[in-house]
Amino acid sequence: STDVQPAVIVYERTAGITQQLLQQIALGGTMIVLPIYLQMVLEYNALLSGLSIAPLSLSMFGMALLAGRRAGKGKRRPSSVIRLGFALLTVGLVSLVPIVPRADSGWYLLVSLAIAGSGLGLLVSQLNNYTLAPISEERVSEAAGVNSAGGSFGLSFGLAVAGGVMLAALSLSFTTKTEASSVIPAGQQEQIAQVLEDDAQVLSNTQLQELLAGQPQQVQDEIIRINTDARPLALQVALLVPILASLLGLLNS
Repeated sequence: STDVQPAVIVYERTAGITQQLLQQIALGGTMIVLPIYLQMVLEYNALLSGLSIAPLSLSMFGMALLAGRRAGKGKRRPSSVIRLGFALLTVGLVSLVPIVPRADSGWYLLVSLAIAGSGLGLLVSQLNNYTLAPISEERVSEAAGVNSAGGSFGLSFGLAVAGGVMLAALSLSFTTKTEASSVIPAGQQEQIAQVLEDDAQVLSNTQLQELLAGQPQQVQDEIIRINTDARPLALQVALLVPILASLLGLLNS
């Protein structure tokens, strides 16, 4: 038993760091794709975009405080709280997928973001303590550094991958829909697809209309339609990154 016990502790703490990594990937992926979507599709400025995703941060903060106090009373095992946290996070993110194409205001996202934020709050309240609790005092600074590095890497990874997936999905959707259009002249399809691929993925419909000035009205309308259809699909694809991370966390828990 003296040989097994240290190995069990190492395994559990490694699992805790993995959980934090997955939690940060889910958080980073969500925090990058939603503001981009809100600014491009709903044409929100940075302030309105921040206010629209505030339910995620506020519910995360409130639930972390509540769960931290209850954990101090020893009413629930950390593993149970972590499992519940990943379950709520998964439910909140999955519920965004059907809402996205129908949302014409940030209010539509409120309930889903509150659920996901509550799950993140439960995770934040437990993972650090769970990972660092058995570490001896002389090694706790090293362990905290590894834990922090894992979390930072996860956040950066989530931001980069989810953002890249969203832009790649936009580019592919733009090109496919443009080439399949019966309205846009065949001679202009390649040129327009290239413009959309290079520029439109970071423009709102209003800005895109300015870019298309001089084109026939029916061509402008068709490109706006393509742009409008492509962006919700791109966000839905990009949300698969944080959803997958939260599902892996749930399975690992």
